[in-house]
Amino acid sequence: MTVPEASLFSCDNLRIDVGDRILVDALAVSVQRGELLGVLGQNGSGKTLTMHTLAGLRPSVAGHVALDGEDLSSIGRQAIARRLALLPQHVDDIFPATVLDTAMIGRHPHIGRFQWESAEDVNIGRAALAAVDLEELARRDVSTLSGGERRRLAIAQVLAQQPDVFLLDEPTNHLDPQHQLDALRLFRQRADEGAAVIATLHDVNLAVRFADRCLLLYGDGRWDLGATRDVLDEDRLTRLYQTEMEAVQWRDTRLFVASGDVAAQ
Repeated sequence: MTVPEASLFSCDNLRIDVGDRILVDALAVSVQRGELLGVLGQNGSGKTLTMHTLAGLRPSVAGHVALDGEDLSSIGRQAIARRLALLPQHVDDIFPATVLDTAMIGRHPHIGRFQWESAEDVNIGRAALAAVDLEELARRDVSTLSGGERRRLAIAQVLAQQPDVFLLDEPTNHLDPQHQLDALRLFRQRADEGAAVIATLHDVNLAVRFADRCLLLYGDGRWDLGATRDVLDEDRLTRLYQTEMEAVQWRDTRLFVASGDVAAQ
């Protein structure tokens, strides 16, 4: 496998199946530091399975995933967790914990087996809570949070992890419009500071505003990849979502709306 020298995170010839259905075939993506890649597709198109495969949590049928040119399968899980964070679509809280304790889970990959969190770790956890406007709830039981607050806490947890690569599965789930924008601004900032960010999104217009490139998954093995301004157009998005998508001008940006008409097959 040949990995571009500037690539921080990549996959080559990746194939993802479920049952007898090929969702993604021969996927080749290389993500550099400073880049935010948006992943778009219908429900069931393989977005979550792709993210889990990229994180090394699910084996691919074929292909490789590499972190800094090293095959992910050859790296230990704790070493991976120091450099790569996965924000899952849904998070379950099995045990009672405070908001700060939950954010501090992101520091575990950086702490030795028989060590406690340092003052620096705690400061990092508190800073992550402040970034998502939850610092005042640090002592609250996590079970008392609303759905949106819990999602922001999950974001704080991956921020506290301080990885080089963020894999975000629907990071804006349960968030109101302002917090959706705040969350993506945070990850846009992390990318601008040198991280690589890959995020699945349902809102195509958030991808328009924040993603450098977009990966479109059609759910039948096919995919498109390119600069956001090039790959997001009415024709591709209509095929992707199987509903007519129309471009509208907003300020100096082209956004997209679904007309509600079923696209011709």
